[in-house]
Amino acid sequence: MPIDPNIALGAQLPTVVFSWSPTEPQLYHLALGAGARWTDPAELRYLDDRAPQVLPTFATVAPFFHETEPPQVKFPGIDIDLAKVVHGSQEIVVHRPIPASGKATFERRITEIWDKGSAAVIWQEHTATSDDGELLWTARSSIFAKGEGGFGGERGPSAKTELPDRAPDFEVLMPTLPQQALLYRMCGDRNPLHSDPEFARNAGFPNPILHGLCTYGLVCKAATDAVLNSDATRVTGFRARFAGVLYPGETIRSRIWQSAGELTIAATVVERDDAPILGDVVLSYTG
Repeated sequence: MPIDPNIALGAQLPTVVFSWSPTEPQLYHLALGAGARWTDPAELRYLDDRAPQVLPTFATVAPFFHETEPPQVKFPGIDIDLAKVVHGSQEIVVHRPIPASGKATFERRITEIWDKGSAAVIWQEHTATSDDGELLWTARSSIFAKGEGGFGGERGPSAKTELPDRAPDFEVLMPTLPQQALLYRMCGDRNPLHSDPEFARNAGFPNPILHGLCTYGLVCKAATDAVLNSDATRVTGFRARFAGVLYPGETIRSRIWQSAGELTIAATVVERDDAPILGDVVLSYTG
């Protein structure tokens, strides 16, 4: 079915009521490699049994953490084959540190649809509100759907964040595990693109690729650890554009430029001549 922007734009998607205990943030952090510094008290804050600190990027998995079925790209006015879809961008703004446990209501709507000719870009806005009515986080995300453009919509902007014209203040190398995607999919993202070699080949990749949101979380954690002394409560927002793929077992290089309240980051894959994997990366922080 082609995209019908008259139906899709502004459409409210089903509300999700969800809850989490310390176990879910712990598992999420483990899927991002937490615990590698297993004797470091700062690192172990991610894995505390009663009250783990929570990376803001946990918001990307929290509402669907216990899903066991592949996602479907079926919304009002939109029905797209999952094999055609990759994540385009993601932004999270937390209005307070995410608690170690809680219950919340997740609401989302389609806000924009861009027609890139050969592809479509579909934007959603999400909010999560706690049981006591407090707004926990606001998110924006986009997906890039190959072959779904040409419906006559607006093309959308194409501006990119410029990197500072100086040497980075920090540089972090983060190896990923061969089984990294298989670990991360236990957080509720069961897209076979990240686990099924045949599905990945049919989608145009030689092997399963790492979830974009796993790379997103890995880079956020690396910057938090390197610059903010592993204090996730200081992170107030994190945004990135997905610029390339990472295969499990490859190494992420994060070059980080610090300014007041912001970190600008370039994330590349070391083994492929520093090919970009995340662009327009900005982490906002307090203190």
